[in-house]
Amino acid sequence: MKKIQGFVWAFFALASTATITIAFNPTKKAPTNISALADNTKKAAPKVQVAILLDVSNSMDGLIDQAKAQLWNMVSVLGKATCNGVAPTIEIALYEYGRTSNSQKEGYVKQINGFINSLDSLSENLFALTTNGGDEYCGKVIYTAIEQLQWDVAPENYKVIFIAGNEDFLQGTLKYTEACTYAKQKGIILNTIYCGDKKQGIIEHWNLGGECGSGSFTNINSNAKFEDIATPYDSTMYVLNTQLNGSYVTYNSIGIANQTKQGKMDMLNTTMNKSVGLKRIAAKANKAAYKNDNWDLVDAYEKNNKVLIGLDTKMLPDSLKNKSTAALETFVQAKIAERGVVQKQIDSLNTQRENYLIVERKKRAENKTEQTLETEVEKIIKQQAIRYNIIIQ
Repeated sequence: MKKIQGFVWAFFALASTATITIAFNPTKKAPTNISALADNTKKAAPKVQVAILLDVSNSMDGLIDQAKAQLWNMVSVLGKATCNGVAPTIEIALYEYGRTSNSQKEGYVKQINGFINSLDSLSENLFALTTNGGDEYCGKVIYTAIEQLQWDVAPENYKVIFIAGNEDFLQGTLKYTEACTYAKQKGIILNTIYCGDKKQGIIEHWNLGGECGSGSFTNINSNAKFEDIATPYDSTMYVLNTQLNGSYVTYNSIGIANQTKQGKMDMLNTTMNKSVGLKRIAAKANKAAYKNDNWDLVDAYEKNNKVLIGLDTKMLPDSLKNKSTAALETFVQAKIAERGVVQKQIDSLNTQRENYLIVERKKRAENKTEQTLETEVEKIIKQQAIRYNIIIQ
């Protein structure tokens, strides 16, 4: 068994060093009248849906740690994606399997969260994961995730499952082939990640899941230590993160709790490892990926500027409660500009930081990169993006 917590940021931080363009090839003829053209503009925004299935049985602490830490890499990758100039909606679901305290009837499988775009909530859920011995029914957790989640029906959208763990992939009464067939019917790609030696992963049949699920099979060292090289840009990025947090404005009943969660996740990620905290800061500066319109007035206004009409000002901070709608709009627009400046500064510093790390690693003769969730998820995304006309530069 191995460990579990840095997986999700890996998927999102690839974008911090990559520009992704998604180009679709529509097959329908162009509308010939204004009415049809208007209907065409209402087409749903592109969507990326990711389901993360993590083994939480004994000795999987390292896997959980990688999932916690590397979530931000994934965020950064997807945050650079565009489809005809439109950023896709990113939704991530999380499941655990292999915990004896979960329902035996359900195959010891539990949904931690369905598809959500709140990265702070996802991070909070990852940090709450713990390990406990049990039976790992891979076929069951894959089938359950396909059946329970609200997968988008559009075939052009990227829908993907990553299952990570160890022990025999064939455990349980539900055959993996049944889960794979179900995934293909839904247009979902299935990727298997074995925690341990690759040959052992094949012996324990993890390659079969990737093959039948039209995805990939790879292995990682879930016990790999986190890299933590200090750079001249770190302290400034932390100062800018404080400024970034100061640009958020609560406007409803869930605002204060979520703003508190934002700060808590900053602290937990930084306490885990400073480089993890910095990756989170970089991801937060990506407005396409890190959105909080459900509680932040600035994001809500950018999504729909009509949000100020009929707004319950009693839910606003004291300094804003007596402002007119016009005054609120002026205030929010100023906050948008303020946040934009800080985001650009963080992005610039993060680029310099990444370049510094490249040079520093060469000095240390660290030529061999260990396979982790971060490296393997990045590789998988690049390979599979081609199927969806996604260009990663």
